[in-house]
Amino acid sequence: MELRQLEYFQMASRLKNITRAAERLNVSQPNITVAIKKLEAELGIQLFDRSQKQLSLTPEGTIFLNRIELALRNIQDAVLEVNDYKQLQKGTIKIGIPSMIGAYLFPRIFSSFQHLYPHLDIYLYEEGSMTIREQLERDELDFGIVILSDASSSLQLLPMARNQIVACVPEEHPLARKNSININDISEADLIMLKEGSFLRYMVLNKLKMANISPNIVLESNQIETIKGLVSTNVGISFLLDFIVKGTPGIKILPFEDPIYVDLGLAWKKERYISKAAQSFIDFCKNTLNEHH
Repeated sequence: MELRQLEYFQMASRLKNITRAAERLNVSQPNITVAIKKLEAELGIQLFDRSQKQLSLTPEGTIFLNRIELALRNIQDAVLEVNDYKQLQKGTIKIGIPSMIGAYLFPRIFSSFQHLYPHLDIYLYEEGSMTIREQLERDELDFGIVILSDASSSLQLLPMARNQIVACVPEEHPLARKNSININDISEADLIMLKEGSFLRYMVLNKLKMANISPNIVLESNQIETIKGLVSTNVGISFLLDFIVKGTPGIKILPFEDPIYVDLGLAWKKERYISKAAQSFIDFCKNTLNEHH
């Protein structure tokens, strides 16, 4: 039984798809298929039910996955700890950032940190806040810049900023004459939404659902500049954080009559070993916040 086989099995189980697992691990699909079949032959059990369109675990596969998840996590932490002793000036940090935060907030943090620690390799992964939290839970990221509401108790949180969700309305839209907006005002509006995995999308759609309003979503995108361009050219209304859309030509910002605030912050897994590279990033963020305040 090889470590590689276990890693391939773990990723295929998480993604429920051999092709996507191969893409994520940057290997060929046949490599994963062969490794899993060898693993099944060695164990003498079938790990996956292949009779369905979507790959799913057998009961034996579920038990096996639960056992190896902890083992693989311990191996990853052991490698990190050994590398800390071996190369105190080297390290890798994987950070998940929502597209909205990545474009407007993170570059300043990133450039300052990289200037102080040029020897560290930093990899950025752009996803929605809710998706990033899930990836942190699965140990796929070291850190995530996330919206902190309803975060799992297994995550350590460092609050960084509080912002407000606002409606972005074309300047020539009838609603632009208002100073604030309520959920009923947008019951018949064309909406431009962030894609699945975004906490902002979840919050807005949940408010519409509670008001028994079916949203009329005409476009979806995670490209913030694209969304702002669509709003300014009167394609529809969108919802973003206030500091991102402030001062954008052609767009009127309308806060909700019942304001919606979100707290942004840094999140990481509590039980994971924190490498020296990761600790340096935590300390840097804390110092930056103290200087700002």
